[in-house]
Amino acid sequence: MKTCLVVDDSKVIRKVARHILETLDFRVTEVGDGQEALDSCMASAPDVVLLDWNMPVMSGMDFLRALRESQIARRPKVVFCTTENGMAYIRAAIEAGADEYVMKPFDRETLASKLQIVGMA
Repeated sequence: MKTCLVVDDSKVIRKVARHILETLDFRVTEVGDGQEALDSCMASAPDVVLLDWNMPVMSGMDFLRALRESQIARRPKVVFCTTENGMAYIRAAIEAGADEYVMKPFDRETLASKLQIVGMA
């Protein structure tokens, strides 16, 4: 079973994502900020990270940079999941190492499509 780490400071978004991902046969872990996500990835890297942009403690971009600089053995796929929709944001996320980008709010079909693009569906 594939694993997904959902990183979002909104408990509602985490629960919605968990529900969708579980219907797609993922085992899901949830955390509320980038630092918790980095700690979780260092302990046990998931197959994919669904990552919010704006969070307290450590933002999604800061997490992504820290993950790329880490000595993690297996790099997870990263799908940014955010309300930031400008081309500059999307470009910055991809340049920082994100594999794909999905806009909030998202549905099962959209998320499944993005996971398929990154080879996780």
